[in-house]
Amino acid sequence: MQLLEGEVFNRGQSLPSVVAMTDEEINAKYKRGEVRIVTEQARYPVKSIKLMLDSGDYLLNPEYQRRKRWDNGKKSRLIESFIMNVPLPPVFLYEYDYSKYEVMDGLQRLTTIYDFYSGNFTLEGLGYWKELEGKKYADLPEEVQKGIDRRYISSIVLLEETAKTPEEAEELKQIVFERLNSGGEKLTPQETRNALYNGPFNQLCIKLSKNEKFRKMWNIPLEGDSEEKLLRSEAYRKMDDVELVLRFFAYRFLDEMSGTVETFLDDYLKQANTFSEKTNQELERLFNDVVDIAYALFNETAFIAPVYERQVHKPQKTIYDPLMQSIAKHTESKDKLLLAAESIKNEKYSSPITVNGEKLFDGRNTVPSIVKLRIEYFDNLIKPYLI
Repeated sequence: MQLLEGEVFNRGQSLPSVVAMTDEEINAKYKRGEVRIVTEQARYPVKSIKLMLDSGDYLLNPEYQRRKRWDNGKKSRLIESFIMNVPLPPVFLYEYDYSKYEVMDGLQRLTTIYDFYSGNFTLEGLGYWKELEGKKYADLPEEVQKGIDRRYISSIVLLEETAKTPEEAEELKQIVFERLNSGGEKLTPQETRNALYNGPFNQLCIKLSKNEKFRKMWNIPLEGDSEEKLLRSEAYRKMDDVELVLRFFAYRFLDEMSGTVETFLDDYLKQANTFSEKTNQELERLFNDVVDIAYALFNETAFIAPVYERQVHKPQKTIYDPLMQSIAKHTESKDKLLLAAESIKNEKYSSPITVNGEKLFDGRNTVPSIVKLRIEYFDNLIKPYLI
């Protein structure tokens, strides 16, 4: 694999060792107020939330947030909680400028309230107020409307003076987000990475995940599609699309893989966030070139396993990982590959492929040695057309 200038990944890179401090030094650090969060509390009438969010003073999508994931049933149960006056946990805000806030935790609750008062969804799946199902806010009986309007949602605000520098602010916000999300709905590995290891390379992965051909090959709704369609896609909601982009780059260092895939991707992203802007630009070009070639050769079926391998007719990582790595070796021969597109497509999976009696693309086997054999399969498929 030909690596680019500045594209380096070394899992043997040493980590900071445990810091030894005396009790007196620890007490002095505590008194200095290092890593201490400054907060205040506030309560907002539920009815005021729409006006607040329309004001532009509340940033709903800071980079460490997950994507919106609530369906109408879950939204409806939140509204039912207001009807029943069920106590709810506070939302967490960060004051990034005077009277301007980022939503650190509580995005789903705030946007649900906004959507409800905007008439964007009807109540469904209620547990105790089934007679209200099918109604929007404007359709509710007057007393029920008044009851909801009287409710409050509490908040805890991390004040701007919590951090001394922008860098410290980002670190503290990510720490708080991690602690807040250690319970409740479990974050996916990629959502956790997005929260804890955000940086230039993470942003590049998010950007590249919007590539239309890439999304078509993975059957993921396009960015311009409706929010409802996007949220029906589990891959989109859980940021699997971003993780797939990260996998492509990390698997260029297959020899470094050990332990779980999750920790391998964690370690790669942390180091890749230190890549130079020039290296990131070259990697962006590489990814887009590989996607262009894969789509030109195989269209939407690029990552779908043959029927004799798996009966599930949907894209598979066991195809994506090796095919993308193989094509990445031959982007300079793009014209030759495209001329032979029909032949390559017909040759792909023309007969069952086994290794030691096991199906080569069986998803249960993801060890590096097998991934390399899969890459070799696609290398052998492509090479005859490069002459």
